[in-house]
Amino acid sequence: MTNQITAPFSTATGKDIRVRFCPSPTGTPHVGLVRTALFNWAYARHTGGTFIFRIEDTDRSRVTDEYIAAAIDTLKWLGLNWDEGPEVGGPHGPYLQSQRLDIYAEWAARFIEQGDAYYCYCAPEELEARREAQKESGQAPGYDGKCRSISETDLARYQSEGREPVIRMRMPEGSTTFTDVIRGDCTFDHNFVPDFVLVRADGSPLYTLAVAVDDVLMEVTHILRGEDLLSSTPRQIRVYQAMGVKEADYPLFAHLPFVMGADNAKLSKRNGETSIAWYREQGFLPEALCNYLALLGWSPGDDRENLTLAELTELFTIERVNSNPARFDMKKLEAINGDKIRALTIDKFLEWSLPFLLKSKVISGTEAEIAVVKSALPIIQERIIKLSEIPPMLNFLFVKDFSVAEDEVSKISDEASQKILVTTLSKVEGLDTWNTKEIEEVLRGALIDEMGLKPRVAFSAIRIAVTGSHISPPLFESLELLGKERSLARIKAAISK
Repeated sequence: MTNQITAPFSTATGKDIRVRFCPSPTGTPHVGLVRTALFNWAYARHTGGTFIFRIEDTDRSRVTDEYIAAAIDTLKWLGLNWDEGPEVGGPHGPYLQSQRLDIYAEWAARFIEQGDAYYCYCAPEELEARREAQKESGQAPGYDGKCRSISETDLARYQSEGREPVIRMRMPEGSTTFTDVIRGDCTFDHNFVPDFVLVRADGSPLYTLAVAVDDVLMEVTHILRGEDLLSSTPRQIRVYQAMGVKEADYPLFAHLPFVMGADNAKLSKRNGETSIAWYREQGFLPEALCNYLALLGWSPGDDRENLTLAELTELFTIERVNSNPARFDMKKLEAINGDKIRALTIDKFLEWSLPFLLKSKVISGTEAEIAVVKSALPIIQERIIKLSEIPPMLNFLFVKDFSVAEDEVSKISDEASQKILVTTLSKVEGLDTWNTKEIEEVLRGALIDEMGLKPRVAFSAIRIAVTGSHISPPLFESLELLGKERSLARIKAAISK
C-alpha cells in the first residue's frame, strides 16, 4: 500500500476550504458543466480556499486528449484559474484519474480484505434476467446480492468458465442521511441502493470508487456538483466509510439545480445551445458568460444583474444558491453581453474584435487595416450585442469589389430613392472638408430641411448605396471612414443602376 492511502483527511474546524471541479470530458464543455466550475471557483475565491481541477478520464473510449484540452482551454478562456491540477501540479497529484489507477486498485483490494467489498461473477445476461424478474414481481430492480456469500462450488465453476469478476461494494441494511447545504436533510433507503460495482471486470474503476477516493486523498471539504448526481451520494459516503473516514469528516455536499431550456425541460441541444464553444464562436465575452451563468440558481441578494468576476467572488455563498431549477434565457445573456461590450475600452474592444475580423477574412491584419478598425469601433460599440456581428458591420470598409446585395437593390431603384441619391451626390461632391460634422450638416439641410423628408426615409437609400445594407454603423461616421472618393463612387454606381 502507498503512504498516500493510509492517511484519510480530516475536515476539523478551522481546516481550509478545498473544492474541486472534476469533469469527465466526453465532448466540448457545456453550460451546466461550466456553471458548476464557476460556482466552485467563486466559492474558493470567496473563502480564500483552494480550487482543484481534476480530470476524470478513466473511460478512455469516450474521453479523448482533444476533449481534455478543450476543458482546460475553456477554463482558461473564462478566467477560472485553478490552484491545483493539470499544468499547475500540486501536492495531491497526479490530477488525471488515468494516472491514478494503481491507487484505486489498492483501495479496492483493501475493501475486499476488510469485507466491505466482494468479487461478483454474475454475467451481464444473468443480471438482466434477474432485473426483469424483479420488475415483473413489483420489486425495485437492482443487484440481488447473489455473490455476497458465494459457495466454493459456484466459485470453482465460475473460475473454470473463465469468468472475470467485478468488485462490488457491500451496502449495509438501513439508510443514509446527509445534510445538503442547498437542499437540507436527504435520506436514501438502502433498499433502493443495492450493492454497486466499484471495479469492472477489466480492472478499470467506476466513477463512484475513483471520485470518492480522490476526494478523500485530495482533502476536499465541499462538493458542489449537479443535481443529477444527488442519488449517487449514498454510494460515495459508503466508500468514505470503508476508507475509515469519520462521519464528522465527510465533505459537505451542495447539489446545484438543473439548468432548464425555454420549454422548461433540462437544457439540451433540442431546446437550446449547450456548448460553451458555440457561445465563444458567436462572440460572447467570457465575463458576460460567467456573469449570466452565476445568476442561474444564485442571486447576489438584490436586483443587480451586471456583475464583474471580482464582485462575484466577493458576494458568492452556497447558502444563496436556490434549489429550484434555473431557466436559461438567451435574451438576458445577450443583454448582459451587450453591456459588457459597451463597457470595454477601445483597445480592449479592438483586441476582442480582431480575431473575428481575421477569421472572416474581412481584413488581412495590416497596420493600416487595424487603424481603420480602431477608428470604426467607437461607432458600432453601442449597436452590437455579439462580437460576431462586427465583420458584417465593418465589411463595407474593406471589401475590394463592392456591390449592393441583390435583395437590397430594389430599395434604391425607385424614383424617390434615385432622387435622394442624385441630390446627395450634388450636395456632397463640393465638400472641401470630408468629416462627419460637415457631411451631416449638408445632408440634413438638403434632404430634411429642403425636401421635407423624414430622417429614416432620407438616409436609408444612402446607407444602402454606400454600405450595401440597410443595417450599418451610423451613416455620417461611415461616410467619413469610407472616404470621399469611395463614397462618391458608390453613390454614382447606385444611381446608374
